[in-house]
Amino acid sequence: MKLVLKNTENFVNKRINIAEKEVPCLDSAWHYHSEYELLYISKSSGIRFVGDNVSHFSPGELVLIGPYLPHLYRNDPAYYEEGGDLKVKTIVMKFSKNFMGEGTFDNPEFASVAKLLEESKFGVLFDKNISRALHDEIIELTQLSKGEQSIRMLDFLYRLSHVEEKQALSSTDMRQFSTENPDRLDTVIKYISDNYMNSISLGDIANIACMTTNSFCRFFKKMTNKSFTEFLNEIRIRNAARMLVQENYPISEICFLVGYKSIPNFNKQFKQIMGETPKSYRYKL
Repeated sequence: MKLVLKNTENFVNKRINIAEKEVPCLDSAWHYHSEYELLYISKSSGIRFVGDNVSHFSPGELVLIGPYLPHLYRNDPAYYEEGGDLKVKTIVMKFSKNFMGEGTFDNPEFASVAKLLEESKFGVLFDKNISRALHDEIIELTQLSKGEQSIRMLDFLYRLSHVEEKQALSSTDMRQFSTENPDRLDTVIKYISDNYMNSISLGDIANIACMTTNSFCRFFKKMTNKSFTEFLNEIRIRNAARMLVQENYPISEICFLVGYKSIPNFNKQFKQIMGETPKSYRYKL
């Protein structure tokens, strides 16, 4: 996967672009763009990467992603199976800060919206109660004229700026204003995402990146704000959490399916990342 600066031609000279996407799987590229993006997941599940955050996503999710913040949505493995019929349905709402005119959000009456847009540099995940309340209006968006879409988007942002049921995703400002080594990071993230269930040593992944282990450690930490081991553990545990909910495998089997060789270590990592044991996580849902 390549870290891509997206500058799609169909967005040129447009301040707002809203599209419904129904495809076999989500965009597989680790990327960023100069617009704000409000993404609503109507049908899809998998692992979400936003800045240094790695989390599971599911239908009904609504996330606001700020300009230049790298992000990636990887579907669950079943979406990539040959001959599979699983589909993704999303509403992607991209807009520039001046979609309602220059300086609109500098006005005092829109101070809360300006604050929300500033918070979006970390990525903002809204509670599903909020997205459920907006579901019908979001689905209707693609049928509206550009003027109506702009008015509706302003209304969404104003309402979202007053809700408390939201959380920041990335723990630090991970915005990318250059394309330094995008191919290398893209290759590394794709390899980890596709092979987390296997044994991956630091030497293995450094070779994939064509770097020495010391250079790779510095590079990966700089680009993701995590060590390679932390990143690998998060991907494994997020997939384990998905399997605990969606599958009936015994916990001990899930441990090995996501790449751990030791059940005590799996339990330790799961509790550290998810805040509870695999058993309590499974039975509380």
